Amino acid sequence: MLIPVRCISCGKPVGHLWEEFKDREEDEDTEEVLDDLGLERYCCRSLFLTHTDLAGKAAKFKK
Repeated sequence: MLIPVRCISCGKPVGHLWEEFKDREEDEDTEEVLDDLGLERYCCRSLFLTHTDLAGKAAKFKK
């Protein structure tokens, strides 16, 4: 649902970078944004590129 606090593979803290990534991704090249945020490992990059935010969809089913 939410981006993990740490990378699942290497353990690097990445959760605090998610909001900045989403804001900058719309205007800039994704590769440059990931480089600027310091995400150099492929595991961290794939975490950001493949994450789907499902919080809004799951909230529909909350009682």
